[in-house]
Amino acid sequence: MRPTFLFHLALCTLVLVLASAVYPTAHAAELVGFSDARFRPGTIVIRNSEKRLYLVLRGKRAIRYRIAVGKRQKSWTGEAFITAKYVKPDWAPSEEVRRDFPHLPAVIRGGAPNNPMGVAAMTLSNGNYAIHGTNRPKSIGRAVSYGCIRMANNDIQDLFQRVNVRTPVVALP
Repeated sequence: MRPTFLFHLALCTLVLVLASAVYPTAHAAELVGFSDARFRPGTIVIRNSEKRLYLVLRGKRAIRYRIAVGKRQKSWTGEAFITAKYVKPDWAPSEEVRRDFPHLPAVIRGGAPNNPMGVAAMTLSNGNYAIHGTNRPKSIGRAVSYGCIRMANNDIQDLFQRVNVRTPVVALP
């Protein structure tokens, strides 16, 4: 009986290892030190060059998330605030996106696998931008968007619960 038990234990371990390699966790948030006194607790700080978003907490700490940022000439810096929060939002391509991809439909319904907004979105006051999830998790950590901030779906769900409308957002180079 002992060799059978060890065989099954080894087989279960192998299955778990393979499953974690094939389906890596998208949730990449981590608690980190954050001593930049310019930003008050509750502020979202985007560091474009790092491709990281920080939610500033009390006690010189922040929650850090991996993100995708705007591609060359599309990323933005400056101040904004969250104007609205949506779960499974519909998406309508901007005029610029439509010029580059004329085959896109006028609207992609929320929850559709080809909806680039993922599971949730928070619109920003500085134009046609949002912080949103993505159905393309391999884009995280890259400069690929038209200016929106993309997060893994698990991460946008986490951040979505932690912030409110009017939360300040500061994007740095």
